Amino acid sequence: MATETKEYSYADVAAHDTKESLYVVIDDKVYDVSQFVDEHPGGEEVMLDVAGQDGTEAFEDVGHSDEAREILSKYLIGNLKRSATDPKPVTTPRSTASTSTDSSSGGLPSFVYAILAAAVAAGGYYYMQLQQQQASA
Repeated sequence: MATETKEYSYADVAAHDTKESLYVVIDDKVYDVSQFVDEHPGGEEVMLDVAGQDGTEAFEDVGHSDEAREILSKYLIGNLKRSATDPKPVTTPRSTASTSTDSSSGGLPSFVYAILAAAVAAGGYYYMQLQQQQASA
């Protein structure tokens, strides 16, 4: 392992905002997650939304597991060196008791909406197929 940690400016990170070259900042650490985009369980759109930006709030809002954090650690490339002109990080209180399984806070994680949308789409598709079969019989 290298003993020296590379530092990236916010501009350095912002230059990597595509699927092919995707950097994201989580807790002032810089990760090159380009190779993980296609494997991300939430889909590539979720990652592209925070590409080249500070994704700490989005990462914490979902309530990632310890396994997800371990996977993320494999993509660590350095630390963010903030300057006075950089956007300020958005911080939200972190609670281990309230994660993605707690919907009493009024909101559901985005992946729940994606699953619901897929279920409705599949149900609609099968309903249309059934209607076509009945019409041709």
